[in-house]
Amino acid sequence: MTLKLDMLQTIALAVIVLLLGQALRKRIGFLEKYCIPAPVIGGLIFAVLALVLRQANILSFEMDETLKNVFMTAFFTTVGFTASFKLLKKGGIKVLIFLGVATALVVLQNILGVSLAKVFGLNPLIGLSTGSVPMTGGHGTSGAFAPLFEEAGAIGATTVAMASATFGLMGSMIGGPIAKRLIEKNSLTSRNNNLEMTSTAVKEETKKLVPQNFMSATVQIILAMGIGTVISAVLEKTGMTFPSYIGAMFAAAIMRNISDSTSLFDVRIDEIDIIGNISLSIFLSMALMTLKLWELADLAGPLVVMLLAQTLLMAVFAYFITFNLMGRDYEAAVITGGHCGFGMGATPNAIANMETISAKFGAAPVAFFILPLVGSLFIDFFNTGVITTFMNFIL
Repeated sequence: MTLKLDMLQTIALAVIVLLLGQALRKRIGFLEKYCIPAPVIGGLIFAVLALVLRQANILSFEMDETLKNVFMTAFFTTVGFTASFKLLKKGGIKVLIFLGVATALVVLQNILGVSLAKVFGLNPLIGLSTGSVPMTGGHGTSGAFAPLFEEAGAIGATTVAMASATFGLMGSMIGGPIAKRLIEKNSLTSRNNNLEMTSTAVKEETKKLVPQNFMSATVQIILAMGIGTVISAVLEKTGMTFPSYIGAMFAAAIMRNISDSTSLFDVRIDEIDIIGNISLSIFLSMALMTLKLWELADLAGPLVVMLLAQTLLMAVFAYFITFNLMGRDYEAAVITGGHCGFGMGATPNAIANMETISAKFGAAPVAFFILPLVGSLFIDFFNTGVITTFMNFIL
């Protein structure tokens, strides 16, 4: 028996799945501790249920995923609005260095993934699905790129990417032990003993949200998405393959930098960020609940090896590259621990790693400024470019 859900029924189910994930996250400490997103929790539970029902020949689902692409594009459009090069320049040379370090890791993650895929005789795009797509990119980037890989013949890419992203969230716990080792081995100390500075002094003063600004933010997102379709059409004429949201992301980045350099209009970034988070949550719920877990059966063994290899790469890269290039001091050690957080998981994991380290060894205000700026604002933009390059090289 097949249960067919139309567009509205599918999104309603996605919201139910999201609410389930939120409820479980509040009640299960492990999920909260490792920053597992609510849509991932609910989506995986539904995907497992769908697998059981399918294997038992009881029920299968057929869903209209039209709105999934709409919410995906909306989310990545909001990412484009964060690409302020004025802000990047204002952050100073260390921000640029760390962005370069993070981008270098992205390249290595993809080289490792593709190389191991070839060793196991798998489609190279499956290897890319264990590289920077799920590691640095997380579930959002996985849900965007993996379907493209499947269209190109990499069966199971979406399931592999989502599984890898979930593994990465838990694997990012290596950041604390690595930073601790660097601090103790090199006898590093904090220059500021005020522990409160670590996570609070660098945060902006809480802003009050203005209801009218949500209208402006919504209009700006929709305009960027519309203009983005034109940009995407032009890019497609190059003969290369691009994710559907790439034009909207570029349009949003152009609008943001025009706003930064002129007084023509203001980008409502706080409201845009809220809309982006809502879009991401619904998009992930839809992406996770439609996973075909049965496609993991033949890939389980190679996937374990590939994910362990990515963990080793992250550890070695952070210990020898991130720490040395960021200055070999206490702040560099804290950033190193944080880099493991978003290099294998997400920026919240990075912050959690750094807060644990600074609570034990002392404040690191510079680290708490640099990492969120790169992890939350810029790395997704650069990661998309690197993944697109690899994808077109493979194809």
